[in-house]
Amino acid sequence: MSELLTVEEHRARILAAVRPLPVETVRLADAAGRTLASDVRARHDLPGDDNSSMDGFAVRFADVEGADAENPVSLRVIADLPAGSADDPGFGPGEAVRIMTGAPVPTGADAIVPFEDTAGGLADSLGTIEVLRAPTAAGAFIRSRGGDVRTGDIVLSAGERLGPYALAAAAAAGVDRVEVRRRPRVAVVSTGSELVPPGAAPGRGQTPDSNATLLASLVADADAEVVLVAHASDDAGEIDAVLTRAAEADVVVFTGGVSAGAYEPVRQALSDRIAFVKVAMQPGKPQAFGVLDDGRLVFGLPGNPVSVAVSFEVFVRPALLALQGRGVIDRRVARVTASEAWKTPPGRRQYLPAAVDLIAGTVRPATAGGSGSHLAASLARAEAFAIVPAEVASVAVGDAVDVMLIP
Repeated sequence: MSELLTVEEHRARILAAVRPLPVETVRLADAAGRTLASDVRARHDLPGDDNSSMDGFAVRFADVEGADAENPVSLRVIADLPAGSADDPGFGPGEAVRIMTGAPVPTGADAIVPFEDTAGGLADSLGTIEVLRAPTAAGAFIRSRGGDVRTGDIVLSAGERLGPYALAAAAAAGVDRVEVRRRPRVAVVSTGSELVPPGAAPGRGQTPDSNATLLASLVADADAEVVLVAHASDDAGEIDAVLTRAAEADVVVFTGGVSAGAYEPVRQALSDRIAFVKVAMQPGKPQAFGVLDDGRLVFGLPGNPVSVAVSFEVFVRPALLALQGRGVIDRRVARVTASEAWKTPPGRRQYLPAAVDLIAGTVRPATAGGSGSHLAASLARAEAFAIVPAEVASVAVGDAVDVMLIP
């Protein structure tokens, strides 16, 4: 195919082929990074009781209303309630109950007086106390039962990622198991006879294989499981051998070998099984995608490291998240102002590795080298990809620019 597809057209073809993976039930302790397949509902009210938000004294508001340093109110302490106590002591006019944060409020109380609003505070909190400052109103410093959620309320929705805060919310709601989508199993394959393993001294014409490390990390960041990291030379016969090794994968991602050169093993081996296209973007123009007969999704990405990173973020990561049933499959995008000028490629959307100052609201190229797809070191300094529309010929200082924020 010679005509250029838009980013949206290629992405739409990919996402149309995605089918969410099966559902499984896992313990909350094993659910970190997983995607909910069904809503999580509260199994009880939260809080479960009216409870104190302060260390102090449970009182009747009518007994202490108007108390101040000039007109203190004396109360007799008749019980002590630590957090976790199930006691519900009764008390009458002129009496109080010492209470700690989180303890259930006695039925007869309608306000809490903190220790610091009494004459003796904690040091003189049993026996008789003097209230020097009245609560502002009935209900002061009392957390109402069900003030967070009620039994049956939706705490987390299907499609949400179970990060630390979401896991804590599920636990607080009384849930110990959740229904989630299975993690996608991904095989990462870098191609090219010129590649040598990281740490090996490259000879003439050779280069370290950074793409395998890059992709494996990006796949893990997308909450998928890396089941194979492999390398294939420029011999097209090795591609089917790698696919056989990747039989358990849901997704196979190749880097390199997809362009129009003489040594393009992925194109030579798979041209009759997946589509090879050109996308109006820079970097990342040559792309490949298709679904094998066994249902595996196959991506073919360009070989230059920045092209790999951009292609993953724009096409592969959304597909991996869609396989998990994720409600949001795109990175956050912010609009900031260019603090430096730079050129853009004619007729193609630019994804420029960029440094962002969110406090100042500015963006600039991550390196002086600009957007060259071979600039692997620039990725280490990139905090975002500046996204410049295809119709924009250049970016001037002060121009508004959208940026895709990355880890």
